[in-house]
Amino acid sequence: MTSQPNTGSEPASQDMSPQEIQAVIDRILAKDGPARNVSTPGGEGGSGKAVLGKAQAISRLDEEHSTYDGDQQDLEERRALRRRAGLSTELEDVTEVEYRQLRLERVVLAGLWSEGTLADAENSLRELAALAETAGSEVLDGLVQRRDKPDPGTFLGSGKAQELKDIVMSTGADTVVVDAELAPSQRRGLEDIVKVKVIDRTALILDIFAQHAKSREGKAQVELAQLEYLLPRLRGWGESMSRQAGGQVGGAAAGMGSRGPGETKIELDRRRIRTRMAKLRREIAAMKPARETKRANRRRNEVPSVAIAGYTNAGKSSLLNRLTDAGVLVENALFATLDPTVRKAETADGLGYTLADTVGFVRSLPTQLVEAFRSTLEEVADSDLILHVVDVSHPDPEGQIAAVRKVFSEVDARKVPEIIVLNKADAADPFVVERLKQREPRHVVVSARTGEGIPELLKAISESIPRPSVKMELLIPYDRGDLLSKLHESDAEILSLDHVEAGTRAAVMVREGLASELEPFVVND
Repeated sequence: MTSQPNTGSEPASQDMSPQEIQAVIDRILAKDGPARNVSTPGGEGGSGKAVLGKAQAISRLDEEHSTYDGDQQDLEERRALRRRAGLSTELEDVTEVEYRQLRLERVVLAGLWSEGTLADAENSLRELAALAETAGSEVLDGLVQRRDKPDPGTFLGSGKAQELKDIVMSTGADTVVVDAELAPSQRRGLEDIVKVKVIDRTALILDIFAQHAKSREGKAQVELAQLEYLLPRLRGWGESMSRQAGGQVGGAAAGMGSRGPGETKIELDRRRIRTRMAKLRREIAAMKPARETKRANRRRNEVPSVAIAGYTNAGKSSLLNRLTDAGVLVENALFATLDPTVRKAETADGLGYTLADTVGFVRSLPTQLVEAFRSTLEEVADSDLILHVVDVSHPDPEGQIAAVRKVFSEVDARKVPEIIVLNKADAADPFVVERLKQREPRHVVVSARTGEGIPELLKAISESIPRPSVKMELLIPYDRGDLLSKLHESDAEILSLDHVEAGTRAAVMVREGLASELEPFVVND
């Protein structure tokens, strides 16, 4: 991390070394990779600090996949069409036409440090950088401003917004991403100053979800969240609007008969969005019974359910593949998988249960996504056990745990038993692992990539899921092999089995639903 003292409003170029000036030139010419950052002077509202380094929310792993992840055909399909860096917006060669829409956006990040420590603010900005890279952009620079509260007009304040404009011009960026949710007026005010597109954290997350949604339900949920975000941010101007114009208006002296019906175009857009949102809600509600029916079947058969939840890119899908050979998509990116995947598994003693992979969480998860994905998040609330996966190689694992538990509270899942799974132990600092072990009493240290700690995790799952509670001594006639077959299924636990002249004598632990069916065969001796 680097910082510069407040030097007023002097241009940043006066404090730049020849090497830094050359780096700026290289970035403008798009000859280098992800750019090195330039220290910027402080300005109005507090000191500015340029954030260096690649986003730490994306792991540094030598190998992205293990043999348990399968062929990863979905990932190959996702990566079949790659974005290209360094393409000019002005076509110099006709062969560039096919790549023009795939050009990487060049972005500059901006955030506020209003509470917590500087390390917290920088970690948040690095996570924003990881989100931007996942969305398909090239991060050129990042700026953190020390400020008690956001400016109501431009979020950063007029002086710091002008400095941001200078950074945008020097780096050749075409987009500014702000590490907060902007009010519509703040976004317009900042765009008017920096003269490039400005988006906020919420819009960036929604864009990633739109890219990665594959199922019909997932696409409907993402579209609903996007429309809820867009509705209060519609803008209208120009000749497409018919405005009220009574009396002697301006210099036209239009007078009577000139009164228009108002901004009909923007009102029509709002009506269309509300109509589309109502249709999407009906479609999502119509999909809900199918998911509820599957859960009802598991509850009726009393099959224990285990939900894998946690922060995005913590290794949830990799853990599911390691435990069940599910072969679901695994990518070193944020929100790589959105659609829940349910697989069957068994304990070492033959007791069956289900494992469900869920969508990842993130700090300041947009409320639109929580509401739109509520039917998916019900998998967590309705489970018998939560495997809370934590990336212990991350700079702030405690912050990740707090953010995930906040979402658990929003979906009424805080009462479900929880095991903290400290994943990526092979890449973590042993001191951090020990610190989390002291903080979380129910924990297992694992590495989904190397297999470290997986036997301990399976043992913890076996001890934590609901088990058959009714003990019975049975004598089953040899002509009732169907009952003996049920005892070998996942809803019973056989303690002893002996074949005698009258039939099969068994001591079993069964669930209440099966106990009533076996009542006629109980022996009392």
